Amino acid sequence: MELVDFTDCERLPGRAYNGANGKKIAVRYDGDVWLLKFPPSAAEKPTTLSCSNSCFSEHVASTIANMIGLKSHETRLGTFTNGKTKVVCACRDFTADGKQLYDFCSIKNTVIDSETGGTGTELDDVLETIDRQSFIDPVVLRAHFWDMFVVDAFLGNFDRHNGNWGFLVDPVTRKAEIAPAFDFGSCLLPQADDDIMRRVVEDRAELDARIYNFPASALKQNGKKIGYVDFISRNHDGVLAPSLKRIVPHIDLAAISAVIDTTPYLTDLQRRFYKIYLAARYEAMFA
Repeated sequence: MELVDFTDCERLPGRAYNGANGKKIAVRYDGDVWLLKFPPSAAEKPTTLSCSNSCFSEHVASTIANMIGLKSHETRLGTFTNGKTKVVCACRDFTADGKQLYDFCSIKNTVIDSETGGTGTELDDVLETIDRQSFIDPVVLRAHFWDMFVVDAFLGNFDRHNGNWGFLVDPVTRKAEIAPAFDFGSCLLPQADDDIMRRVVEDRAELDARIYNFPASALKQNGKKIGYVDFISRNHDGVLAPSLKRIVPHIDLAAISAVIDTTPYLTDLQRRFYKIYLAARYEAMFA
């Protein structure tokens, strides 16, 4: 992949984006609109959950999600210089053709008899909203929701909340479609620094803790975040069965390793860490 310096690209100041981690700007590159996600600055990083690798997580996880059957946004890594040169994740803007993005949070707020507000992530309430909304056939939307859950489980996504998935709506025809999955910056343990990565690749107990104990899903059951391994184990032949059948056969660890090996800017330790982490998650949940 061509390495791109986005510094001199046309800035598009009229576009704004939500999200907690890092700054975001829109630029025009090669005729298309791209959202540039910057790594959090030192002042923005929480003490215990620094997401300094979120740009790498965004790109690698998005690429893998597309590979294994979940339609996701297109990303690439590049650089941007503003005093300092930083590696950024560029995400192609899938609303650039005029379609409007409605996140699930806003849709959930339209279901007036929902037990919780738009941000509520209690699983039963989310599923009820899926069944009651009128944008997308509920059967189709449920299938997408569980596909996304399986992919997030594999990638270790701890922040798939109601504000980072949803629908695209044509403002003229009002026709709706499911938006590409986006916001993968909380996958692949973005808070792991070199010390944590080294411990994970060298100590099986450290690795297992990050498979079986955390990260958990942002979805909840009875007020408690859902643990991925346990939930998949209990629902392997239930609600998850169709999605597992669709997604898991496409998980080719050798092909994923090749993607990681050819991803620019990663250190050798990062490459090893991602490969070991994903292989262990696959073994724990799908083997």
